[in-house]
Amino acid sequence: MKNKNMISELLKTVNGGVYRILFLVITVTVAENLNAQSVDVVVRDNGVERQESIDLPKSMTYPIDSLLNDWKAKTYLQLGKDCNTSEENPYFSDSTYVDRLSRIPSVMEMPYNDVVRKFIDMYASRLREQVSFMLSASNFYIPIFEEALDAYNLPLELKYLPVIESALNPSAVSRAGASGLWQFMIGTGKIYGLEVNSLVDERRDPIKATWAAARYLKDLYEIYQDWNLVIAAYNCGPGNINKAIRRSGGKNDYWSIYNLLPKETRGYVPAFIAANYLMTYYCDHNICPMETDIPANTDTVQVTKALHFEQIADICGISMEQIKSLNPQYRKNIIPGNIKPYTLRLPYNQVSTFIDSQDTIYKHRAEELFSDRKIVEVKNEPATVRKSTPRGTATYHKIRSGETLSTIAERYNVRISDLRKWNNIRNNKITAGKRLKIYK
Repeated sequence: MKNKNMISELLKTVNGGVYRILFLVITVTVAENLNAQSVDVVVRDNGVERQESIDLPKSMTYPIDSLLNDWKAKTYLQLGKDCNTSEENPYFSDSTYVDRLSRIPSVMEMPYNDVVRKFIDMYASRLREQVSFMLSASNFYIPIFEEALDAYNLPLELKYLPVIESALNPSAVSRAGASGLWQFMIGTGKIYGLEVNSLVDERRDPIKATWAAARYLKDLYEIYQDWNLVIAAYNCGPGNINKAIRRSGGKNDYWSIYNLLPKETRGYVPAFIAANYLMTYYCDHNICPMETDIPANTDTVQVTKALHFEQIADICGISMEQIKSLNPQYRKNIIPGNIKPYTLRLPYNQVSTFIDSQDTIYKHRAEELFSDRKIVEVKNEPATVRKSTPRGTATYHKIRSGETLSTIAERYNVRISDLRKWNNIRNNKITAGKRLKIYK
């Protein structure tokens, strides 16, 4: 299988058994700033105490306004009239959290500790509005995620991985360049069949990216045989996980190599556990999902010529924003169907309109929207040499016996090469009695 060969090159086989250890004793202090990028932690390990910061997953730093800026969110999400969301987040004991996590129907290990609790508290307090948004946005995407995960026989709780990766923001782009709901880097995306070029970026396609992510997760599990290590590797890359395992002496348990991981990855698994908890027990924390109007059905058509979104919008009467939202993989609003057939997703009731009018659509404003020249002729004409005209007023110097070009150039503060050019002299020989033209 092609992908398996590629992943075997990407991932190195990990040796060593699974080790179980007591969880680290961690005290966490979260900055009050809503845009805090890290969590300060005090780690006590084998009697040694030290303070460090854990980077927050980027999805936890998105303001609610940016999440609601997506066309689909603006069109289909709204705060419900009967929503009973309260600003108060009830307090629950550790034993309650342990009990609730144990009752989530999951094949993945979801243990509880202080750092997990702090991430739960963040979601349930400072990020309440973001959770309300994600609960509603999940209606758009969770069915897509579950279908792909089920097809590959993967744990369905992985459907909340994009909550940590992108906060279910299809336009999310990380500082490192990862893109889309599943935050694929270009290299990994291409390994799993996602096309990325100047016009097309299938990492932004929710359906194609989801199926690619399912294949990637399945391959990672075949390497690590531990789901927490799998999602950690998904976040920071297999190379960092393999390095941490080697430095730990071969321990391939996430909590055993916790201190050897990159800062953001240390918070990644606790945030994933917290996301599963809040997406399950949001009602107990007085969080109400935004109301969701289920989008109209859509369907796809094949595009076999170059097509611009403006052509579709003009003839089919669909807004540019809706076309972009339904087809986020096209970077420049252009479908390069002249290169190979591509799919265009449209509202179901507009598909027949497109099919009936496609000849008109392809011709509409084609010369204006596709003005790049296919052939350019180069004129076979000799280049004309422009003679430079000396600047300044001409002065004439009568050459005296014993003078040289050097002494004359120094006297008039000009260059010897200019004296030669102004007087058509090919060498340094000059004759007494003749005059030299000098421009000053």
